[in-house]
Amino acid sequence: MLSISHTLTGAFLATTLQHPVLYVPAVFASHYFQDWFPHWDVGTGLSSGKRKRHHAIIMEFVELGISFVLLLFIFQLGYPGIHWAAWIGAFLGLVPDFLEAPRNFLKWEPAFLKPINEFHGYFHHSTPKILVGLTPQVILWVVIWWLS
Repeated sequence: MLSISHTLTGAFLATTLQHPVLYVPAVFASHYFQDWFPHWDVGTGLSSGKRKRHHAIIMEFVELGISFVLLLFIFQLGYPGIHWAAWIGAFLGLVPDFLEAPRNFLKWEPAFLKPINEFHGYFHHSTPKILVGLTPQVILWVVIWWLS
């Protein structure tokens, strides 16, 4: 999934459930559940060599910037002070991908991350078909925006 999907879902769950005991496991579970669906993301094509690492890194930074703006617009705008639950939920929604980043982008995987990344890989189903992979994500974004 795109980072946008994981951050919006994490923020939504955290602001809806409102207590870390509830939202932390829900956000982590949602990450793996979302990755289980065939999806397109900026890393699609890295392992096959169809996408260069530096292009994926640039695309990821752009995507994280878009995620930040959407989080501000949907969860922070009109909220007095910092909406910590939204930002924490958004960050937690990305943790499994952050743990994979050294392997995916630097070709380096510390031994302690290998079992975590293998677990993540079990759920990860990407597709090179952009329309097929983006459609459920756009629907998710609209639903989260509408419910928030």
